[in-house]
Amino acid sequence: MRIISGRKRGHKLLEFEGEDVRPTTDRVKESVFNLIQGFVPDAVCLDMFAGSGALSFEAISRGAQKAVCIDSDKRSIDIIKKNALSLGFLEDCDIVNMSCFDYVERTTEKFDIVFLDPPYNKNFIEPVLDALIKNDVLNEDGIIVLESDGTDFHDEFEGLDIYRQRKYGRTYITIYKKA
Repeated sequence: MRIISGRKRGHKLLEFEGEDVRPTTDRVKESVFNLIQGFVPDAVCLDMFAGSGALSFEAISRGAQKAVCIDSDKRSIDIIKKNALSLGFLEDCDIVNMSCFDYVERTTEKFDIVFLDPPYNKNFIEPVLDALIKNDVLNEDGIIVLESDGTDFHDEFEGLDIYRQRKYGRTYITIYKKA
C-alpha cells in the first residue's frame, strides 16, 4: 500500500495483516480520488474506521488541510501513528482511539469529506450514516465517501443524495452529498 499522488507520492504505508483487515486497494483508492479531486484541496477530513489511515494520508498528500482518523482498534491506532510520523503528517492529523459513534456524538467540528470504510457485512453503514446526519457533522458542500461490498448497503439514504457511484469488482464506491 502506498500514497498514489501528491507531495508524498510513492511513499509506502505500514499496514497490518489479519483476517478482519481489508485495506482499500491502490486501484480503488486512485479511482476514489479521481472522483473527488475537486473536493480535496484545503478539505477537513474525517476518516471513520481509519485502519492504516491510508485514505486520510492520501487526502493530505493531495492538499487536504487536516484529517481526523478514528478507529476503535488499538492496533490500527498504532499503525496510523507510525504512518503519520513517517510521512511527517503528525501535525496534520488528529488520531482518536474510540468508537466512531462516540466521536460523532461528541464532536462539534464540521467536515468537508467523510471517509466511511467499515468492515464489510457488519451492518455499520446505515447506523453510521444516520449518526452523521443526526449530528450534522458534514459541511453544506461536504461529501461522504462510502466503500462497501456489493452485499452491503450502498443505496439512497434519507437526508443524503447519491452524487456519484461506481463499482470496482465487488466493491462499491458511493459518494453522498446532503439532500
